[in-house]
Amino acid sequence: MKSFFKTFSIAILSALFSLFIYDQYFKNNQEAFFENIESPTLIPANYSINNPSIPAERTDFTNAAEKTIDAVVHVKNTSKKSSKLPSFYRYFNQDEEFPERIGTGSGVIVSPDGYIITNNHVIENNNEIEITTNNNKTYKADVIGSDSDTDIAVLKINSNEKLPYIYFGNSDTTRIGEWVLAVGNPFNLNSTVTAGIISAKSRDLNKRDGVNESYIQTDAAVNRGNSGGALVNTNGELIGINTAITSISGGFVGYSFAVPSNVARKIFEDIIEYGDVQRGLLGVIGQALDAKIAERFEVEETEGFYITDLEEGLGADLAGLLPKDIIKSVDGIVINKFADLSGYLATKRPGEKVSIIYKRNGEDKMVDVRLEKINRSIFFYMEVRELTPEQRKESGAEKGLYISNMNNRRLYQNGIDNGHIILEVNGQKVNKLSDVKGYDIGNLESILFLNPSGEKEKIILQY
Repeated sequence: MKSFFKTFSIAILSALFSLFIYDQYFKNNQEAFFENIESPTLIPANYSINNPSIPAERTDFTNAAEKTIDAVVHVKNTSKKSSKLPSFYRYFNQDEEFPERIGTGSGVIVSPDGYIITNNHVIENNNEIEITTNNNKTYKADVIGSDSDTDIAVLKINSNEKLPYIYFGNSDTTRIGEWVLAVGNPFNLNSTVTAGIISAKSRDLNKRDGVNESYIQTDAAVNRGNSGGALVNTNGELIGINTAITSISGGFVGYSFAVPSNVARKIFEDIIEYGDVQRGLLGVIGQALDAKIAERFEVEETEGFYITDLEEGLGADLAGLLPKDIIKSVDGIVINKFADLSGYLATKRPGEKVSIIYKRNGEDKMVDVRLEKINRSIFFYMEVRELTPEQRKESGAEKGLYISNMNNRRLYQNGIDNGHIILEVNGQKVNKLSDVKGYDIGNLESILFLNPSGEKEKIILQY
């Protein structure tokens, strides 16, 4: 029995001694070892690197949608179909009622007192325009003015309360790849918001139509009824007016186009302040360079605007620009194609100056050019200009428009040519370019001309 207790006591003492040795040496060393090992870092799945020099653009569109959706309206255009019947039929059917045509689109409220920007093609030939807001209130709208070249129109509604509106953004500072929202009413589905990115800038859809287009291209879904609606950035600022799509089927296939907000804003302000659009003319004639054009003109540059001629007495001529000069930038805007040049100049007014960097004989030069008022317009395939004091005195005509370039074959075959003066259109006297700008040639019935010999000639266009 004594030997058992002796053995048990020795075992207990050995165990206690072992625990003491472990606690003093092995455990402390083990803790020190693990303290030198870094603990794993938990990273959220939405983690993103924050580089202050290149801020990431947010992709939460709710704020932008909330800012803009109430300021985009539904536009209903009620018009009667124009009659193309012969005059003798119309004479015996003067009480004939032609069916109404109803067109719909979108518009953007840009001021709290009810000014609205939309597309000209949305409201053209209107008899009545009805505006429906996002809270289902309806208003009758008046057309304040329109511009067919940029496809922009300005409407006005009267309300007893301040209306929600969208602030203008700077379309010149937009970047390819930037997130944008298209807000409108496709297929009468009110208050529709779609998202996409800016796919390209300064797009000219038809380089042969004589219209200086410079669209923002996006892949935000736009369909029929979106015309005149808002293209906004993620801050909810207006950077474009949705205008057109390219499609074989007639529906959206990934390409939509918007008039830049800087152009739309300038047209809006011109119409409000002057009653018509004030366009500044640089006074250069030429072509945008590419590989083939550069080879033809024997130049190394493949980007820029190559000057072939200048209009005498206008800004570019007076500033010293010459044929064969290549315009590389205007006010810091790089000119790679004609739409870059025409699009930027569309935001300028007569009397303003622009800083041009151009290349001459391989050297870069800079000059300031004063823009002049555009002194010509296209009417019925004729280039017309307002009469100068000398022309008024020489012709004896107090009012009229001078034909500077005849491209109408029918009128030319009837003896009308350069140098003739247009006195009246449909019995109404004309004097300013605005009198014939955007004229619906489908409604032309007669034009009264004054020939260089001082004789009046009337051409009947409908029978």
